[in-house]
Order: sequence, then C-alpha cells, then structure tokens
Amino acid sequence: MKRGKCVLSFPVSDSNFISNLDEIVAWRGELDAAGKRLVLTNGVFDLLHVGHVRYLREARALGDALVVAINGDESVRELKGPGRPVHPEADRAEILCSLECVDRVVVFGEKRATGVIEAIRPHIYTKGGDYTAASLIDEERELMERLGTEIRILSLVEGKSTSATLKQLEAEEEKGESKRGPRLALLGSGTGSNVRALIDAVESGMLDAEVAVVLSDVDDSGVLQIAKEKNLPALHIDPGTQKRGRLTDAALKEIVDRLEAHRVDLVILAGFMRVIREPLLSSFPARILNVHPSLLPKFPGLNAARQALGAGETETGTTIHLVDSTIDGGKILVQATVPILEGDDEHSLQARVQEQEHRLYAKAIGEYWKTNQ
Repeated sequence: MKRGKCVLSFPVSDSNFISNLDEIVAWRGELDAAGKRLVLTNGVFDLLHVGHVRYLREARALGDALVVAINGDESVRELKGPGRPVHPEADRAEILCSLECVDRVVVFGEKRATGVIEAIRPHIYTKGGDYTAASLIDEERELMERLGTEIRILSLVEGKSTSATLKQLEAEEEKGESKRGPRLALLGSGTGSNVRALIDAVESGMLDAEVAVVLSDVDDSGVLQIAKEKNLPALHIDPGTQKRGRLTDAALKEIVDRLEAHRVDLVILAGFMRVIREPLLSSFPARILNVHPSLLPKFPGLNAARQALGAGETETGTTIHLVDSTIDGGKILVQATVPILEGDDEHSLQARVQEQEHRLYAKAIGEYWKTNQ
C-alpha cells in the first residue's frame, strides 16, 4: 500500500477506492498545516483515455496531492443520458486510483461539484482546455474566488475525448448497416407545441429520427414536461446571469457538452428564445435548424405575427432555416405561406402559422438529413 493513496487494504472491496469526504477535508487540513498544496479536479471519467491521463498528470504537478471528484452514476445518467456511465462509479474510482498521479477519489451525487469544492477548499482547482475562465459556472467561480482557490485551465489533447471515442465506436458499428435517421436534440423555452409535434412525428414513423435529448433554458417549461411525459432525457440548462435572450459562456459550454454526450446529429430549435453563438455554432456546423413564424427575410426576431399585421401584409407564413451568427438570417430550407384574413389578430394568425410549422418542420428535418449526411 502507498501512503496517502486510494488503496486502503487487502483484500479490497469496491468501497476501498472511494474516499469519504470528511476524511479528505481532514487530510486537506494536514496538508495545509505542512505548507503543502492540494489540487482538485472533477469530471465523469467513465472511459479513461490518454487525454485524461495527460491532464491528470499535469494537474498533479501543480501541487503536492491530487483529489479527483467523480460524478455518481445517477448524476452521470442525468448529465450524459442513457447508456452512460460506461463504467460504474466503483470501477471508475479503482481505475483512477491505479494512476500514480491520483491520490484520492471522492464521489458526489449532484450535477455540480460546488459542494465538494466548498467542503475541501482546494488550494488549486483545474479544468480542461475546453473551458475558459468565463465558461466556468458562475456559482463555482464565485465560490472559488471567495475561498481564495487558484483556478488553472490546463491543456487539452486535441481529438481525445470520451464523446469522440464513443462516436468512433458507434461509426464502426454502423459500417455496412442501412443508413439510420438522425439523433435529434430539441431545444425550446415555452409551452412546446412544436416539440410535441416533432416527438409525435418520430413516434408515428412520419419522421425517421430519434429524439436523443430535450433541453430548455426554463426549468418549469412545457418543453421539459412534454419530454418527461414521453420518457425522454429532459435537461434544464441554466442560462446564467446574462441579459434577456443571451446565454453565458458557461451555459453555452454546457449545452455543447450535453449535445455531444448524447451523440446528437441535428440540433432543432423549437421556440428556443436565446441567441445561438459560439462555441455551439462551430460544434454543429450546418446542423442547427430553426423554425421562424414569418416568410424570412421579412420580419426576423420577436413578434413576427404582430410585425406582419402592423405592416398591412396580406400573407405571412413560416420558414425553416439553418442557424448562423445572424438573427434569423441563415440559409432558408423551406417555407409555407399563410394568408392573413380579415379580422385576424396576433393570436389567431399565430395559431394558423403554428399549424403550418407542425406540418412542415418534421418533413424539412427528414429531407435535410437525407441530402446532407
């Protein structure tokens, strides 16, 4: 047995490789009293690869001891979706403990490591190079500033990630098989009429696709309620402390992580009331679709039906388009017109536009996938 390492005794059991949080807190005090520095990092680590190993070595070299906090199995399933973790927490802890650079492993059950950080009060906290200081969760960053913890962003081994490895394995399995439909991520903010219509289209076979995950920036949205009713992965993404219509860097980073973890092919915006920007755009190039309730380029932005009525138009409609860095300015894929009738108000017009959206969106997704794989 190595002093200070995860292995406690022989014969070993699964629990021998998982440290108690109180023990680590006490150990941190001993290290501090001796003038030594404790480094903390956290993650899932459910399919260890060379990128992980290099990262952990670099983290350990920053101090005198390295604690790795890993998400518990239920937490991983919530974050990463069905099929994850690849290995259960006890196995992940044992694998990590076999590395010379790892001193202790602790398991936490929440989505965030905030509680672990607050308890341990590490001298140094590390994240991988796919993060920036700005893309850290506000709550965690503010906590570490209060604790006086040094935040270090370490180098990233390009192309080495769990998501990339799983995607490669999936591609190998699919060789020689008939082409499958796309895995969809549905993003919405409101009641979710388009989300429900798309799920129904998939369930009926009208749209050859799979709904991999449903995300919303509103924790009590109808979008998430629909997903839960349908037993689909339903995730709330905290938009962060940002002005209306915007997402913080941390929120965008989390969206990208969740989409990649669920092996998403197409990102489908269905009433998602936040601006899409980097790194989401470059992570899914020409693979983000949106539905807009007007005949673009007319009346982009909010309140399209109201804009059309105010302009005295005789018709409006709906547009399915690709998403780029502009507001509703991406390449138009398909449109459908809706006449504006005498006596129409914003509500009645919007209702008829939505009927066309429900009919058109599923068809547009299927056709786009067939011609752009």
